Amino acid sequence: MIMTLNRISCLTLAASLSLSAPAWAAVDWSKVQGKEVVMLYPGQTSWEWNLTDADHSAATKFKQGQNCAQCHRGEEKRQGDLMVSGKKAEPNPIAGFPGYVVSTVKFAYDDQALYVRLDFKEPAAPDAKMDPLAATKVSLILNDALVPEGVRAGCWASCHEDSASMPTAPQGVDRSHYLMKTRVKMSRQGGGDAIKPAEDLAKLQEAGYLQEWWQARLSPGTKAQASSGVIFDKREEIKPGAVQVEASQANGSWSVILSRPLNAPAPYRPLQTGKVYSVGFGVHLGHSAKRFHHTSYEFTFALGDGQADFVAAKQ
Repeated sequence: MIMTLNRISCLTLAASLSLSAPAWAAVDWSKVQGKEVVMLYPGQTSWEWNLTDADHSAATKFKQGQNCAQCHRGEEKRQGDLMVSGKKAEPNPIAGFPGYVVSTVKFAYDDQALYVRLDFKEPAAPDAKMDPLAATKVSLILNDALVPEGVRAGCWASCHEDSASMPTAPQGVDRSHYLMKTRVKMSRQGGGDAIKPAEDLAKLQEAGYLQEWWQARLSPGTKAQASSGVIFDKREEIKPGAVQVEASQANGSWSVILSRPLNAPAPYRPLQTGKVYSVGFGVHLGHSAKRFHHTSYEFTFALGDGQADFVAAKQ
């Protein structure tokens, strides 16, 4: 990624975050309306898969301009069960892995920060033994209209055919998420490692062409760990990150709150009232990693006011 944080900017970020720690107790979640979000097991479906008629029954509609959720909202449970079974788009099914995860999601904000809460009962899942550090991970990816493919397809915007554990990934290459405009050329096999010149990447970044990702890493009996960063020519973690997490578990159910300052330093984007953003949610279960997860279709959110799936309540 062409944009890096030097020592001075890292110190500035750390100082700014220390002055804006989230006021968890200040949010009265009982007064915040929630919405059910179903995260499905996606198998080896990618941005390129979505555009291929032979693979995706709605590919023509997608190419004509319909977004994923416009065709498939409400079908997540059926689709997840089909793909996790290995009957479609999954050559290596995990026996006993659930097809979907249902969560209640709430958005709230105050003068300092945005808070996103996910409450879900964790379905039984075998130990995939892929991630030794976290039993469960809760993630979200967000962007605004400057990433049009993110508006249309949410998390699928940065999931490509040649990413790690996907169909055309080269042996031994651990390629992460990336956005397609960073590549010289895209094909059915993805964009590979032919990345555009530095000056072109700089222009894309200056135009706001990147996604944020937030993640809570969870293991029973231990404190939740936060991780966050951006997706551009690759997925890159920012340290220290702007995102903070709090989580609790009771009777097999998780309550997870992710937050970050509204005006976190770049490369995080400023979050403004009334503006509409796109967001997708994901969960890794049973020490799973990479594509072996559950993900939602795209949703929209706004702070305080706006035509969106979630309108964050002001605290």
